[in-house]
Amino acid sequence: MSSCLVFTLILNSLIAAATAATYNVVTFGAKANGKTDSTKAFLSTWASACASSGKATIYVPSGRYLIGSTAVFSGLNCKFSAITIRIDGTLVAPSDYRILGSSVNWIMFQRVNGISIIGGILDGQGTSLWACKASKKGCPKGFTSLKISNSKNVIVSGLRSLNSQMFHIAINGCNNVKLQNLKISAPSASPNTDGIHISQSSVVTITNSVIGTGDDCISIGPGSTNLWFQNIVCGPGHGISIGSLGQTLQEAGVQNVTVTSTTFKGTENGVRIKTFGKPSNGFVKNVLFQHITMVNVKNPIIIDQHYCPSGNRCSNQESGVKINGITYLDIHGTSTKQVGVKFDCSKTNPCSGLRFNNINLLVGNSKVVPQVSCSNAKITTSGVTVPVSCS
Repeated sequence: MSSCLVFTLILNSLIAAATAATYNVVTFGAKANGKTDSTKAFLSTWASACASSGKATIYVPSGRYLIGSTAVFSGLNCKFSAITIRIDGTLVAPSDYRILGSSVNWIMFQRVNGISIIGGILDGQGTSLWACKASKKGCPKGFTSLKISNSKNVIVSGLRSLNSQMFHIAINGCNNVKLQNLKISAPSASPNTDGIHISQSSVVTITNSVIGTGDDCISIGPGSTNLWFQNIVCGPGHGISIGSLGQTLQEAGVQNVTVTSTTFKGTENGVRIKTFGKPSNGFVKNVLFQHITMVNVKNPIIIDQHYCPSGNRCSNQESGVKINGITYLDIHGTSTKQVGVKFDCSKTNPCSGLRFNNINLLVGNSKVVPQVSCSNAKITTSGVTVPVSCS
């Protein structure tokens, strides 16, 4: 056999090995009728892809697939963890909240490395649970539709999440996560339906996404560092929030966060930092809010260090969370309130290093300049800044 032929055979075998094997969930028993529980079929598909010795693709064809119980996809024992999940269909939760309402998560990926989730729709069917909560009849908390935990090198692209019972997407204990081209939606009155919640994670980017829910579009919990959010459209909802922080005495801080080229439309808040009014060693530092448009936002710029929901035993206390190095650059648009900027900081730990550069806010369609409310905050200004900041 010639050396040329041997080389060709070796090359072809390498190409074949590099080609991803495809595992279709229908082959493993999934039914696209939206009625037959396909949870076991999806888990079986994952197990086969996980056992693959090379790159693998899980394919979900068009149709509606009922995921009737919590589905946990673990990468702990995967031979080759770079799995792509390509979804053309819709994964739907049970419409009766009593089936999964007490579950913490609906779809969960844990300890995975290098997975990509491309396309698809998650329909949490949260309407019945929200109605229960509105009636105050002792309802369950509800599930997070998609949780990614203790994982790294993850991409979620082109996913649409509808009507989650609670959080739509949660990122916890992860490193290097890219969320892009997402569309997340729930009614403005739906409770606790945060679009994306990040905690104990680093190097997380969210780009080119539209998020409208009944709570925060994006919320940032303790231990989150090196975050980048760009080209986000937020509304309805409660804005982009760092917090709530400082609920416990020993708590990891939040640092190196950038929110850029983002639009808020009719939201409760724009850019917000929120901490409990109680002792804590937590902190927030090195945050940049830049190139932001506010369209009829109730509280465009806000720091609230006296957050204290009922039952948290924090009334008449001061927050221990230290806030330093927050820059607001090129923020413009309209506020629905006379007070467009509110800094309610801790007496024991005043906010420091707050910088305003080229802020231009007005009240509604008028030429009225909104007021600034400051308490225990030190601010420096540069460029054209309207309203004028407090000293």
